[in-house]
Amino acid sequence: MGTTVLLLHAFPVGPEMWEPQLEALSGYDVQVPCLVGRGESIDGWAEQLLAEIDGDLALIGASMGGYCALAIAKRAPERLRGLVLVGSHASADPPEGKVWRDESIARVREGGPLAQWRAMREFAIGADADPALSKRLADSVASLDAEGVVQELVAMIGREDTNDVVRSLPCPLLAIAGERDEGVIAESKKLIELAPEGELVIVPGANHLVSVQRPDAVNPILLGFLERCIG
Repeated sequence: MGTTVLLLHAFPVGPEMWEPQLEALSGYDVQVPCLVGRGESIDGWAEQLLAEIDGDLALIGASMGGYCALAIAKRAPERLRGLVLVGSHASADPPEGKVWRDESIARVREGGPLAQWRAMREFAIGADADPALSKRLADSVASLDAEGVVQELVAMIGREDTNDVVRSLPCPLLAIAGERDEGVIAESKKLIELAPEGELVIVPGANHLVSVQRPDAVNPILLGFLERCIG
């Protein structure tokens, strides 16, 4: 049984965000699950995915997907071959973060997932984003179930700190952050200090959804990491 490369998407977009990576990673057994509609617990998402997928895992999680990846790592460290956190971190929400997520829940219930995307778009891909990219992501978000998106927000509010998981990782950790995503850069530096075997790559000209904005830079980084971890 080989190793599955699991791509875990960010909030509030869906698994379509990984389309720029699929051709580059076609030499591997790649699965791209949807996290929308899996309930109100990231721990529960992790348990579902572990039950759905057999064998070893290389986890690549973007933002919220990174939280899920760390929950998987906590439950099945013996199955991990490598872990990539793309614009993500291991800390629980601070009080102001919980307030923002409560506001987001109200926004989604009132205006749907697209209202949330409009509130996050500049942070996610920058004010100067390519219009075609912006439309593609907006279309992806608009197709999502509103209650499923609310569940994601509730799950992120309730997630636990997983820095101890990073400290005990049995596999290499790669953190990737966009140059303009200063908060994530600071968190990523902490992760690299904690991890037994960690590396940080900062991608120029990118915001929070770095793999979407700069696949030309991110794809070779991912391929090099997977080659080291899996072969």
